[in-house]
Amino acid sequence: MEKIPNQPEFESFTRTQILIAMGGTALFLLVIAKVVSFFGDFYILPVEITALGIIQGLAIGVGITGASAILYRLWPAYSRSADIYLKLILTPLIWPDLIWLGLLPGLSEELLFRGVIFAAIGLNPLGLVVSSICFGLLHFSGSQQWPYIIWATLVGVILGYSALATGNLVVPIMAHIFTNFISGCLWKFKYIGSSHT
Repeated sequence: MEKIPNQPEFESFTRTQILIAMGGTALFLLVIAKVVSFFGDFYILPVEITALGIIQGLAIGVGITGASAILYRLWPAYSRSADIYLKLILTPLIWPDLIWLGLLPGLSEELLFRGVIFAAIGLNPLGLVVSSICFGLLHFSGSQQWPYIIWATLVGVILGYSALATGNLVVPIMAHIFTNFISGCLWKFKYIGSSHT
């Protein structure tokens, strides 16, 4: 078992604090998405649960997870940044909590960033870039986290493009859920080990 990376900028959170923060953030983002979409006058991509959409989302999630693993090995600044961010979130959580780590941000963030912000700015390159930058900035957790913000922004571009290309928000939702869940499992297994809960 490898040593968990140091995290000088933050104090540890409890499991309860992390779960409340995830749930509260998800609820807050969903409310923002609903309010903006209610008062906005723009087309929002549909959420159509289809076998093809789910398969496409899972395939994109595999690609994002694989790219992150490669980047983690090749870019030390990214691996340090990812470890700090993931330690903050994952250390207090038990294995079943990782389901919530996938579902809550996967649904709420996609409905807000790819569903509402992207659509409100325009389903075009400008909307894609701005919504992706906003998504990257959501992952800001300290001055040393710039590599993780860059990565989150690039993931935002991939998720946004997948929504635009397929015309279905289920694709980025599934990709986001899968990426969060698998990445959380891999990190937790690497640093915590399967014997801890």
